[in-house]
Amino acid sequence: RVLMGVIVGAMLAAVGTALQALVRNPLAEGGILGISGGGAFGAILALVLSAKIGGGEATVPLCAFGAALLSTVAVYRLAMVDGQLEPFTLLLVGVIFNSFWGAAIMLVNSVVNFYFAHSILFWLMGSLEAPTYGEAAMVAVLGLAGFAVLMYHARDLNLLSLGDESAAELGVDVDSLRRTIFVATSVMIGAAVSVSGIISFVGLIVPHTLRLMFGADHRLLLPASLIGGAAFMVAADLLARVAIAPSEIPVGAITALCGGPFFIYMLRREGRRPLSL
Repeated sequence: RVLMGVIVGAMLAAVGTALQALVRNPLAEGGILGISGGGAFGAILALVLSAKIGGGEATVPLCAFGAALLSTVAVYRLAMVDGQLEPFTLLLVGVIFNSFWGAAIMLVNSVVNFYFAHSILFWLMGSLEAPTYGEAAMVAVLGLAGFAVLMYHARDLNLLSLGDESAAELGVDVDSLRRTIFVATSVMIGAAVSVSGIISFVGLIVPHTLRLMFGADHRLLLPASLIGGAAFMVAADLLARVAIAPSEIPVGAITALCGGPFFIYMLRREGRRPLSL
């Protein structure tokens, strides 16, 4: 369980760091933008369908990745206004997609039996309960593959933070970079939500805290977020287990209680000036 917390926390924090640079929005994060919700819906759908028509466990992260990628591309495209990415429009579209995926999950929940309804509740609230070493290994491999792609493009992410035109003038193929990062982050989010459900705000709290310590250079910030996200998730899961022991709080509730006030603070701070990194 601790190992799974390390892996999931590291992935979510690294994804948040990359997405904030990619869309030039300091409030971007997989859970806030509806990407985690899409991945959770894909995982739930795969879980239900595989039980009815057959299929291996590998279909769950695969479907989670596909739905997360679909959600990422749709949110990004819908947030484009006259060819420009509008930061507040991006947040609004993310909220809409969160509502859409939540409704889709509830629709599935209303037509399945009690066993699947319990599993769906697990995905909605986020939990690290009862993982296996096989699941941890699978998620770790997918997460490391995605993180390697992010690190390879860390310098390009630094340049992209300056704006599309400036990055292109400095030799960055902006469209190709966005496609690559979208796929890498979708793989990481899909793998994470397929075993832990929707755990939000890790990719918001950790990167911004570490920027105060290490600056905005993604060659340093990405590995720092990897370590910081792992530590934050293990601490949150520890609190979830001992706060009302012997009962247990879903770890997604702990991260949401921490992340909600932090998000409001960031929103008010950035509302006083143009959104930028």
